[in-house]
Amino acid sequence: MTENKENNIEDPVTVEADLSDIKVPVVDLEALAVVEEIPAIVPIVSASKITPGRKIRDLARRGGRGGAASGTSTGGRTGRSGSRGDSRDRVKPEFEAKIIDIRRVTRVAAGGRRYSFSVVVVAGNRKGRVGVGLGKGGDTASSVDKATRDAKKHLITVQLSSAMTIPHAVEAKYGSARIMIFPARGRGVAAGSSARTVIELAGIKDISAKILSGSKNRLNNARATIAALEKLTKIPRKALTGNSWQPKIKI
Repeated sequence: MTENKENNIEDPVTVEADLSDIKVPVVDLEALAVVEEIPAIVPIVSASKITPGRKIRDLARRGGRGGAASGTSTGGRTGRSGSRGDSRDRVKPEFEAKIIDIRRVTRVAAGGRRYSFSVVVVAGNRKGRVGVGLGKGGDTASSVDKATRDAKKHLITVQLSSAMTIPHAVEAKYGSARIMIFPARGRGVAAGSSARTVIELAGIKDISAKILSGSKNRLNNARATIAALEKLTKIPRKALTGNSWQPKIKI
């Protein structure tokens, strides 16, 4: 390296190198052009793709199934017409029915065993009308329908006081079942077996029932309860003398 004294500038140094061992990659211009075109194609493909979230949003805008615009808050379980989410109250039937006994009856025939069902149903409106029905059929559904219709055919009207209780004690017997019913103020319904179902569906309050027999037949117990309630009569106030009841005697 030499210095130029006049200009005080160092002279450049020239270095010779052997570049024969360095390999320069060859660039394919056609492939490069294709790569440059890919970013323009990708947005078009992604825009036409339908994802599950986008599908739900589109249905919500149109007010279809599963959207919030359908007018119901059932969480996607509503139909197109929104029938499942209808908030209108259903008409309550006049009589309420309860099954108290189901038995499967087997009958041996020439071709084998034949099965049928026997169902006992109690129907009442909780306003003083109650009935017991028996139905038999090849399946439980038809047996329940027959028993319900039979119970509605044999409804009785119970003579109740203004406090929805019976006016006096009564006792009845049906088959091997024997029952005694008497009013009990402030105790609610104290009864068991099928007698409780009959009393509740009749709408009777503050009453006690005692099954005096050892019968476990629910149909007989229910019919004995019906027989006892049929014997009830309203006691006129004028006929009451003290704590005893003396009926009027016509001469």
